[in-house]
Amino acid sequence: MYTHVPAEEIESRSMAIIDAEVPEPRPFAAEEWVVARRMIHATADFDLLTHIRFHPQAVLAGKTALLAGADIVTDTHMALVGIPRRRLDPLGCTARCLMNEARVAKRAKAEGVTRAWAAVDEVMAHGGADIFVIGNAPTALVRLLDWIGQGARPPQLIIGMPVGFVNAVESKELLMAQDAVPYITVAGRKGGSSLAASVVNALAKLALEQRG
Repeated sequence: MYTHVPAEEIESRSMAIIDAEVPEPRPFAAEEWVVARRMIHATADFDLLTHIRFHPQAVLAGKTALLAGADIVTDTHMALVGIPRRRLDPLGCTARCLMNEARVAKRAKAEGVTRAWAAVDEVMAHGGADIFVIGNAPTALVRLLDWIGQGARPPQLIIGMPVGFVNAVESKELLMAQDAVPYITVAGRKGGSSLAASVVNALAKLALEQRG
């Protein structure tokens, strides 16, 4: 039976349900659980708990970047709109996506690469970013790791969760194989823009709580 729930209570009730369905001892503790729970909230997929991977410094790196006013780059506009300004503005952070920029389309066509690949090239050729949020394009993640491997200024955190069947698994394996940059990822085929955005939202909430 449908039960009316006041709008302001929906999120807290959802989180309480997740907590109840994943009793202690949980696979993640403290702030990692806050992030993982937000990911479950975004997808209603408890199976994610067996696939989420945190670099040991990931949460700290993410909070530190956000508290310093991070420049965030996403690989899709869906991820961009999934990170509301009310999360970022109080921290002085910015978020952008270059996928629809004319210069990116021109570069992609000229070089015979995907726009996601070309967008990473544009960002990294002009100073990089503090946090990369990749939820869709394996080529974006692979190209970012190429730049880092070549000595470019690395981001402080990579949220790398490309979804799908072609190179999604492999790109995330490359991410987890490196230790130069902290990351949060989802092993296997699962991922997506909304999932990646949910990680930023969880980290922003933690950063705001820390700042007080």
